[in-house]
Amino acid sequence: MKTTEERKQHWEKMYQTRSPNEVSWYQTHPEASLKLIEKACPNKSLALIDVGGGASVLIDHLIHVGFTHLSVLDISAQALQYAKDRLQDKSPQVQWYVADILTFKPPHQFDMWHDRAVFHFLTTADERHQYVEILKNSINDQAHVIIATFGIGGPEKCSDLAIKQHDKTTIMEELGNKFTLLETFDEYHLTPKNIQQKFSYFHCIFNRGALL
Repeated sequence: MKTTEERKQHWEKMYQTRSPNEVSWYQTHPEASLKLIEKACPNKSLALIDVGGGASVLIDHLIHVGFTHLSVLDISAQALQYAKDRLQDKSPQVQWYVADILTFKPPHQFDMWHDRAVFHFLTTADERHQYVEILKNSINDQAHVIIATFGIGGPEKCSDLAIKQHDKTTIMEELGNKFTLLETFDEYHLTPKNIQQKFSYFHCIFNRGALL
């Protein structure tokens, strides 16, 4: 299990040596995430956080379609700086958090949690347990949770790090009974180097009062 400092050094180096449109997970139009978010949150004033959002252009699209209470968390300050520079005068519309998700202390609770970048890098049971506890402490009752990971049969490593693939069985085992799975599907993402990667998307709702 890597320390926060080790994880931070890895991702800072990654973004210092590659531009955002060179990383394998880059999308010019994050269609799957946008569709899920817009369907789950017709009220665009709800509080939404993009976990591991880094330099992703998802935040640009969310601003464009009218979301007004947006946050992005990433362990890499350089990744977030790319996004801030790209957004220019729209950057102040977003709350930016440079933090390790495994030690994140939310300033308030969120109505929507989106993660297409972090969960599959958590390769130990302890890391995944920490993540889920922080997730539960960071969201409101009936919050929507969208997590996308490398799917079964997809990549086994990313950015020189081992990953853990997931399907609906493993993701729900990790999240536990307070989460209800609403929708799941696979997406075949084409990297900037034209390599196909299988992502699996899981859309859940959180019920704080659910029986264990």
